[in-house]
Amino acid sequence: MTTRTSTFTYQPSNTVPFRDIDAINRCRQITRDDIDKHPNPDFKITVMEDIDVEPYFVADLFSLISKTREENRKCVLLLPNPCPTYRHVAHLINQNQINCDHVWMFALDEYADQDGNIAPSNWEFGFVNSLRSFFWQNIDEHLRPPLEQLIGPNNTNIDHYLDLMMDLGGIDKSYSGPGWTGHMAFIEPDAPEFDLPLEDWKEASTRIVTLSPYTIAQNSLHGCFGASGDLAAVPPKAVTIGPKEILTAKARMEIAALGVHGTWTSWQRLIARLCYHGPITPKLPSSILQTVPTEVIISETVAQNIEPTWDKGY
Repeated sequence: MTTRTSTFTYQPSNTVPFRDIDAINRCRQITRDDIDKHPNPDFKITVMEDIDVEPYFVADLFSLISKTREENRKCVLLLPNPCPTYRHVAHLINQNQINCDHVWMFALDEYADQDGNIAPSNWEFGFVNSLRSFFWQNIDEHLRPPLEQLIGPNNTNIDHYLDLMMDLGGIDKSYSGPGWTGHMAFIEPDAPEFDLPLEDWKEASTRIVTLSPYTIAQNSLHGCFGASGDLAAVPPKAVTIGPKEILTAKARMEIAALGVHGTWTSWQRLIARLCYHGPITPKLPSSILQTVPTEVIISETVAQNIEPTWDKGY
């Protein structure tokens, strides 16, 4: 199949992981007014003002921590990084004097080198270090969970990462968002380590993965790497949870609200439509969320119609 245009037709680049042009063209046409409509009533999509997305996430995470404290049970969280927003959750914890010794923080993923050696937890650009710096460290010392309860996938636990969570009673909630390729965590659609039939893919768990070139480009815009397109700064591989961890969680929240440093530009505008309204396939990893109860939050910027803006360059 060829891509849309009336006078010039072409195939997507061979590097593009999802290549179903009919699905792409259909999803391109999904309007702001229709993006929150889905046939699965348990897959709940809400569009909200950009300014409201972060407070909503903060309130949700804080409420879960507070509720599990009141119920005197463990709170097992599967968390994305880097996320400076965690500072605001920590502030609420401190203001309300919530003892968090029941909270277990698990990182979705972490970087690795070309040989699959996982970055140490104190690497300044790493996700576990980010989780510690933005969340754990900002909780008042007498309210923090023990540091041993902040865990990332590493060379020691990679073969039983999910077991660590299940032994604590299971994952209370996973939080995620689609990458440019549609990845959840670093579950890449073009990684050979996840090149599996759908049913086998759903059972795939934590592993080393080769990062997509699109993910490397995306992450080169992270503030920690200078937000300058420094492709060489981003490691080539990572360790990541698999689809099994996400599907095993008791609850899920997916957020699509990323722009480019506060502008109207967003690479999530199409991939969110593909993941939430396209086919369910390992080539769109976040699409699997359509099959399980999931709360999806989309910002107004991401929800806007996809149409040319002829007077704008980059």
